[in-house]
Amino acid sequence: MGMEESAGGAARQAKESLELAFQMSQILDTGLDRHTLSLLMALCDRGANPEALAALVRELSSAAPPAPATPTAPASNAVVAPTAPSLFPSGFRQV
Repeated sequence: MGMEESAGGAARQAKESLELAFQMSQILDTGLDRHTLSLLMALCDRGANPEALAALVRELSSAAPPAPATPTAPASNAVVAPTAPSLFPSGFRQV
């Protein structure tokens, strides 16, 4: 098995793991989107304490202002692209 095949298999396995974790997250109604979940999984892979991360997510979730039930219209005629809510700024991307 070549190095490219091995990398492809690892990428496929990572994608499947994220999908499974996201499905469990949906069942448990965590409110985490795929991007946030992938960041949390990457932090765990790099040695972060999962219990500490869970406590942080709970704290940030309880401190976050509630999302509006209906989107508000922008003040101008500018088109605003919808974004998925995330606990982390978009500048933090998995490498």
